[in-house]
Amino acid sequence: LAMRCMQAYSLLAIIILAGEGPACSLLINTFGRFQKDPRLQCLRGGSDRVCGASPSLIDRLHNLNIEFSDDEAAKHDGGTPIHCHLVHMKGKMFLILSRANEEDKKLAASALEKQLKQQLEPADEGCWAALGMTPENISPFHFGKDHSDRVSLVMVGDLVKCKQLEFRSNNQAALVAPAALLKYLKSISLSPIVVKLPSKATPKEKTGRKQKTSSTNSEGITALKKEDFAAWYPEVLVKAELIEYYDVSGCYILRPWAYAIWERIQSTLDSRIKSMGVENCYFPMFVSEAALQSEQEHVQGFTPEVAWVTRAGNSDMAQPVAIRPTSETVMYPAFRKWIRSHRDLPLKINQWCNVVRWEFKNPTPFLRTREFLWQEGHTAHATQEAASEEVMEVLQLYEDIYAQLLAVPVIKGRKTEKEKFAGALFTTTVEAFIPATGRGIQGATSHCLGQNFGKMFEIQFEDESRNKQVVWQNSWGMTTRTIGVMIMVHGDDKGLVLPPRIAPVQLVMIPVVSKGVGMDQLCQELAQLDAVLKDAGIRTRVDRSEHHTPGWKYNEWEKKGVPIRLELGPRDLEKRQGRLGGGENGGEK
Repeated sequence: LAMRCMQAYSLLAIIILAGEGPACSLLINTFGRFQKDPRLQCLRGGSDRVCGASPSLIDRLHNLNIEFSDDEAAKHDGGTPIHCHLVHMKGKMFLILSRANEEDKKLAASALEKQLKQQLEPADEGCWAALGMTPENISPFHFGKDHSDRVSLVMVGDLVKCKQLEFRSNNQAALVAPAALLKYLKSISLSPIVVKLPSKATPKEKTGRKQKTSSTNSEGITALKKEDFAAWYPEVLVKAELIEYYDVSGCYILRPWAYAIWERIQSTLDSRIKSMGVENCYFPMFVSEAALQSEQEHVQGFTPEVAWVTRAGNSDMAQPVAIRPTSETVMYPAFRKWIRSHRDLPLKINQWCNVVRWEFKNPTPFLRTREFLWQEGHTAHATQEAASEEVMEVLQLYEDIYAQLLAVPVIKGRKTEKEKFAGALFTTTVEAFIPATGRGIQGATSHCLGQNFGKMFEIQFEDESRNKQVVWQNSWGMTTRTIGVMIMVHGDDKGLVLPPRIAPVQLVMIPVVSKGVGMDQLCQELAQLDAVLKDAGIRTRVDRSEHHTPGWKYNEWEKKGVPIRLELGPRDLEKRQGRLGGGENGGEK
């Protein structure tokens, strides 16, 4: 609509310039009605335009009932002038709030690029048109809930310490307290991304004299979990080396530390699944359109999330194929072939794989991603009782994984009819609670599919009386979301906090080198201890790196959540003892 109206206004201007007459008068009257529509007033031309969809700053603050001081007070009270800088990256826009000077503006943009690991571009005309705003009339208070999926607000962290923030728009000024700004952003579900500017050089640094700096200032966790959870969570994931961002939105690289955690979950869960008589297998990731459409209720539940492969090289495919969002329609044609008699039941299989669910907003690592890893179990039974019993057995298994392995308490329950799995008879779930947000989150699900899929795919067996019966089926799955839930529950302002049973490294040993005793001698002693501890089943690592100080290593391993560290220095070597540190409180003894 905006583009059509812009074209129309251009046409109107040409006609007016070209001459007069009935046609011109008719068009002027017609477009006069558009000019009265506040949604379209922002399309008027001119360098001094004022957007009707974006009222003046003072009017906006009045309408929102936000406490502020007006232009005259700003002249005398001297709040901190704020620059609002709109940038974009691959369709996502960011409004950066920084002090109103060029240096801070550039540093804030650079800090955001470093955090996102992507290059930002200045907002173009398309960005301003999409927002219905202009560069002369923009502030955080011009945004509402309808903008939260298109714009992220970025804020330099130390601005919250300012007494008053001075916003300027169309030559109007208003002083607003940081608390009032944050309260408003919370009300519209726009959690700011907090960035920290690098320390500015002191006079001594400018003259070339070296100053002592703390590596933890630039490499430690800067956001506080209780105060800014939305900024804390992704910062921990990146700085603890769990993920790396990828150039496809909603997809993330699992770094070795994260994958090692997933392997611990996978190993424990796999052994428990096998103890239930379930066997592992693997099915293709592609689904034919015919198979996907065979179960309409199920397909409708996943239609927005299904990704399709439609081209091969430069040619369109004759038959597009879908990438599995789940594997019911992939597996059950095979079930039909494998199940003939009651002797073939129960059939219990599981696969460890990835799935793709494409359509969603606001991706979050581990919690809501377009591709994720999981296990999915699929079973077929002769009776409803046997199927229902297994559903609850699996639900208990998932509770045990959370409680005993991840130290996360969960609540078992049953989904409502509206929330149950598409095509299922009923769905059970384990739900975790995140204290920092006050919200619950689904941990894993176990579904009783009833006979719905059996009827659709004609999965029948001959019972002992030689009568044809439709099987009763279940499906159940646990994903890499488990990692995200664990981090949100246990993590703190220093980084990850890993329960010992899930930690890839349970104890890290750090040699503290001095002039009298070198790295080789200390590492030789630690290697002997390392062997003893490994024989006892403890997962250990000796940090032999020589390019970092012991203090840097303490912080780094604490950030990665290692439960215990052991420090060994020359005096410890003489006394045949070591210093233990880490744990929840980071103490030493």
